[in-house]
Amino acid sequence: MIEFNYKPKGVCSTNIKLMIEGDTLKDIEVTNGCEGNLKGIRSLVKGMKLKDVVDKLEGIDCHGRGTSCPDKIASAIKEYLGVSVK
Repeated sequence: MIEFNYKPKGVCSTNIKLMIEGDTLKDIEVTNGCEGNLKGIRSLVKGMKLKDVVDKLEGIDCHGRGTSCPDKIASAIKEYLGVSVK
């Protein structure tokens, strides 16, 4: 299993740690942010294919910021995969 850390900007969370096996997100830990919402997101995306997680979470906005913790999870996965991140 590979662990990948991502430092998001523009959101409340300060670190996103992805645990990846092959093309699957085995688990995720997000430091700071809205605890209840992030626990819910974690339980929903664990075991999903990386591409499916990006498709579901990319572009979600929080209070007009143009991004959100879910959007930054998608960005973390894209960076891991080597895709250009906005």
